[in-house]
Amino acid sequence: MSADDGGDGQVGAGFSWPMLVPPAACPAVALPHLLDDRVPPLVTLLLIGPLLACARSGVRWTLLVSSWSAALGLATGLADGDVTGLDFGVHFGGLLLGCAITVYAAGRRERLSDALARAREVARVTQEAILRPISRTLGGTQVYTRYHCSGAESTVGGDLYDVAVTPYGLRVLVGDVRGHGLDALRLTAETITGFRELAYTAPDLPALADGLDTRLAPELGPEDFVTVLLAEFAPGEVRLVNCGHPAPLRSGRSVEFLEPEFTTPPLGLHPEPRQYRVRLQPGDRLLLYTDGLTEGRDQDGVPFPLLGEAALALREPLPEDALNSLHARLLQHTGAPLSDDLALVLCQPVEAAVPARVL
Repeated sequence: MSADDGGDGQVGAGFSWPMLVPPAACPAVALPHLLDDRVPPLVTLLLIGPLLACARSGVRWTLLVSSWSAALGLATGLADGDVTGLDFGVHFGGLLLGCAITVYAAGRRERLSDALARAREVARVTQEAILRPISRTLGGTQVYTRYHCSGAESTVGGDLYDVAVTPYGLRVLVGDVRGHGLDALRLTAETITGFRELAYTAPDLPALADGLDTRLAPELGPEDFVTVLLAEFAPGEVRLVNCGHPAPLRSGRSVEFLEPEFTTPPLGLHPEPRQYRVRLQPGDRLLLYTDGLTEGRDQDGVPFPLLGEAALALREPLPEDALNSLHARLLQHTGAPLSDDLALVLCQPVEAAVPARVL
């Protein structure tokens, strides 16, 4: 026998015991009258089985339960000997009509479930196209990424990252679009597209930031903005431009935030980007992240102690383990799923470092 389970289900391997509730409800309604004719017939109440079936099962199981319900209704009429009576005809006709409606409703629910499944697959593919998972060495630097979306029904939010191996060296973008939903996703895609187009031609990071600001300006509303952090790796150093974004974290002999000397507003708020340079010693790691990491709070409202927890997590020898450890520590601190999106990018140069003059 083949019928539908609670989701889209074929009975067989997908059978579950709750599926027996709808067909069992039908005889519970019919049997009292069949066993004792003093109990009034409740033909229309036999619809309870099909209603329960269509609420959780697919078309075939609902149709099977409806047929079972109709058969019991007919048996009730035969037991009374009034199958041709007007009263029975009205009630039995109402039962058949109700069964037909439940079968239609089950089919409608199946189609909506299929459409939702396809939409989720499109969202998954879109995420991989917009936010490509990275775990490889690029331009002499190991780059590892993690992305966690806070929305249960979505896979992409307003946090973003991307990388490009350019004639000027490896360039990394991490950013955060104000807001959530489709508008944030649109700006996320536009920001990453702009980075992919400009990263290879902009002569330096301030020019790249200016180009992104110009590109995004027509897309931004009066209250919209995008915080971005741009990094460019060179032998022995990293060059940074920070437009309103949380400062990156360098882990080496010590762990410290790399704050810019001058504060620059986000894209969309007329920034004047300034570049600053930081030395990277052999074995140093650079963690770029979004504010989902800094704004994580426990039940008492205590912020996540990023500096101390990062110092412990980034001791892990493998970059993947370091990011996993940091995320696990954040969840342990909050004690609940994250309320904000989170993007993490961990960079570790692997080429021999050449000392660079830091301005």
